[in-house]
Amino acid sequence: MRDVLEELLHQLRLERIEERIFRGQSQDLGWGAVFGGQVLGQALSAAAQTVPPERGVHSMHAYFLRQGDARAPIVYEVEPARDGGTFTTRRVVAVQHGQPIFILSASFQVEEGGYDHAEPAPLDVAGPDGLLSEQELAQRVADEIPEPLRAMALADRPIEIRPVTRWNLLRPAKLPPRRQLWYRASSRLPDDPAVHRYLLAYASDFNFLPTAMMPHGVSWVTPGMQVASLDHAMWFHRPFRFDEWLLYDVQSPSASGGRGLVLGRFYTRDGLLVASVAQEGLMRNRSVSWAG
Repeated sequence: MRDVLEELLHQLRLERIEERIFRGQSQDLGWGAVFGGQVLGQALSAAAQTVPPERGVHSMHAYFLRQGDARAPIVYEVEPARDGGTFTTRRVVAVQHGQPIFILSASFQVEEGGYDHAEPAPLDVAGPDGLLSEQELAQRVADEIPEPLRAMALADRPIEIRPVTRWNLLRPAKLPPRRQLWYRASSRLPDDPAVHRYLLAYASDFNFLPTAMMPHGVSWVTPGMQVASLDHAMWFHRPFRFDEWLLYDVQSPSASGGRGLVLGRFYTRDGLLVASVAQEGLMRNRSVSWAG
């Protein structure tokens, strides 16, 4: 039986081909293009491998420049922008077919004490126990899933996702732009905190931008929709393990000009905020005329 999580971890570890140059293999999730979370995770992994292990990433800011080709590897070039007394900054450019497709800036910090407060987790959210996973929900409607998407929807996954708020991609109802989902790796992870961070960066791109489509009754599979991530920012606040359940609380405060903004927060089961995420993405409906 395939260990899909181990395959993903192998892809995120990368191949070092020079002191600050890495190569990552691309994973085709059935879309033809590279999944944005893969590039996020691999770029963060490349940056982390050039930083002392006692310095953990606390923030990352990225731009998606071009669509990646899932059939080809990606080269990650790391620039040592700054090495300070407590902070280290790295800039990463992802290159494919001779062109940059993605850029990332990431900041790392040695662990230190300080003032501490956090927004509490949302109240009255069902826990993961008893909820169906996305894969189990897909199995219930397998006959309704279009053939090009069926294999992807039913395949084994490295990340288990259990939606609290269900939303039907095939027949999207108009709902408020907020949802919660539980995430965790499908099996035990190594104890290295960097692995948990870049795997969470990978997973943070799932179910994110679609939240901005919920009030409009469309999804990324709606005919005429053009959907793509434009940028992605993430802040890591506190230690966590991604082989334990994390609640992803996602909301979209705005959509305009063919773009949607989404904000997300990851909480542990006991309500501790461990990471925050923001993204703006393209959500253009080519079948609608917006003139006038």
